[in-house]
Amino acid sequence: MDDGLADLLHRVVFLLGEAARQRGDGPAGLSYSQMRLLGTLEDIQPVTQHQLAQALSVSDPAISRALRPLEAAGLVQVRPDPEHGRRRLVGITDAGRKAFHDNGKPLYDELRNALLEAGFPYERYLRDTALLAQLLEPS
Repeated sequence: MDDGLADLLHRVVFLLGEAARQRGDGPAGLSYSQMRLLGTLEDIQPVTQHQLAQALSVSDPAISRALRPLEAAGLVQVRPDPEHGRRRLVGITDAGRKAFHDNGKPLYDELRNALLEAGFPYERYLRDTALLAQLLEPS
C-alpha cells in the first residue's frame, strides 16, 4: 500500500465518516455522507442531480441512490426540471435544513474547533487542499 497523499486524504475522509458513526449517525440517523450532501445542497440549491453529483465528486447513479432515503424522509425534494423534461431538480426542505444544522454542522464545528485547539493549521490546510483540488480538476 502506498503511503502517498491520495491514500492519506482517503484515510481522512474515512475517519470523518467514523466520527459521524461514533456519534450514532446523529439523532436523525444521518451518515456523514448524508450530512455532507445536505450541507452542499443548502449552499447550491436548487440544482440538477448531475450538478449535485459533480459538487460532491460522485457519480450520477450514486447521487440517485443517495437521494432516495433523504427524499423518503422528507429532507430533500426532487422534482422534474420545467426547462428540461429528463432532468430532475433537487432542493433541501425545511426538515433537511434543520437536520443538517442539528447534526452535520455541529460535527463540522467540533472537528474544526478540535483541530484548532490542537494547534493544527486549519485555515492553511483548507486553503492548500482547495488549491490541490483545483489543480487536479480536469481542464
